[in-house]
Amino acid sequence: MSAVRLVLLGRQGAGKGTQAVKLSEHYGAPHISTGDMLRSAVEEGTEFGRQAGEIMDRGDLVPDDVMVGVVTERLAKDDAVASGYLLDGFPRTVAQAEALAAMPNGDALQAVVNIDVPLDEVRTRMQLRARADDTPEAIDRRLALYEAQTEPLIRFYEERDMLLVVDGLGTVDEIFARLVEAIDRIRPVL
Repeated sequence: MSAVRLVLLGRQGAGKGTQAVKLSEHYGAPHISTGDMLRSAVEEGTEFGRQAGEIMDRGDLVPDDVMVGVVTERLAKDDAVASGYLLDGFPRTVAQAEALAAMPNGDALQAVVNIDVPLDEVRTRMQLRARADDTPEAIDRRLALYEAQTEPLIRFYEERDMLLVVDGLGTVDEIFARLVEAIDRIRPVL
C-alpha cells in the first residue's frame, strides 16, 4: 500500500486532532502537527527550531519563512519520506501552500481533507470543552480568524482538484469511516 501524504483542515472543535491520530494509526503515516513540529524543532536545536524558539519566547507568532523551514526539515525525516504524512496546522495560508508544493516530499501531497462541521456545532463543542480560554467572544474570534485564513486556502486546493470535503457530524467512528472511504477513493489513482 502506498504512503498517504495529506493535509487535514477543519475548524476548531471539528475533531481534527482525534481523527488525525486514528488516521495516522490506520495508514501508518506520522501525524505532524504545527505545535508538535515547533516543539520538536526547538528541542532538537535545529536552525529553524532556534529561530522559532526565540520568536515564541517573545510571545510572537512564528512567521511563514520560519514555519516553512520547520516543515521542510520535518518532511525530510525518514518516517515522513518512507511512510508519508498527515499535516495538521500547515499550511494555513496560500503562501504556505505554495511553499509546501515546492518542498521535497511536499510536492507529493495527494489531497487536502476538510472535516466540515457547521459553525453552530463547533461553537457548541468548544463551549462544552470548558477550557478557560473558550469564552464565547474568544471562540467567535478564533472561528472568524480561521474562516478568513482558510477560505482562500480551500479555494486554492479546490482549483487544483485536491480538496476532499468530509461530513464531520456523527460519532468519532462514523466520521473516521467517512474519512477512510474518501481517502481510499483517491488511493488507486495515486
